[in-house]
Amino acid sequence: MKHFLFFSVLIFILTSCSEAPYYEQVYSFDNNEWKQDQKSVFKVNIDDTTSVYRFVLTLRTTTDYDYSNTWLFWTSETPLNEKVREPFELKIANPDGSWIGKSSGTIVENQLTFAGRKITVPGEYIFTIEQAVTEKKLNDVLDIGLSVYKE
Repeated sequence: MKHFLFFSVLIFILTSCSEAPYYEQVYSFDNNEWKQDQKSVFKVNIDDTTSVYRFVLTLRTTTDYDYSNTWLFWTSETPLNEKVREPFELKIANPDGSWIGKSSGTIVENQLTFAGRKITVPGEYIFTIEQAVTEKKLNDVLDIGLSVYKE
């Protein structure tokens, strides 16, 4: 009984100590449609230039999503108004149709992680995410979120 209680407490402590994000925001899409002209804007105030950060972009789709991937544009704007726009591919399913990300019921969650990022200028950073496929809208996309962690 003592071992069971010890392991129960240990499991509770380990699972309750999950890392809290420095910043977290999620945007849901109406009718589960990500339209081509729809942009998700994340404004992150970063004052600590001594830390290293990890940025995690999370896209949640349903299991009815028609494609094995999606393309997106990530625009970063610094406090000095410098902008960089980059395309990224987010793989959602393997060639055999199995899901790459975490799936639970009818929801599939996929992530892009950018670790080890050093911020040299303090202030507000603006990250804009847009879908970059040729379709006017992507169906069965639930939401997109950005989490920032101090490493």
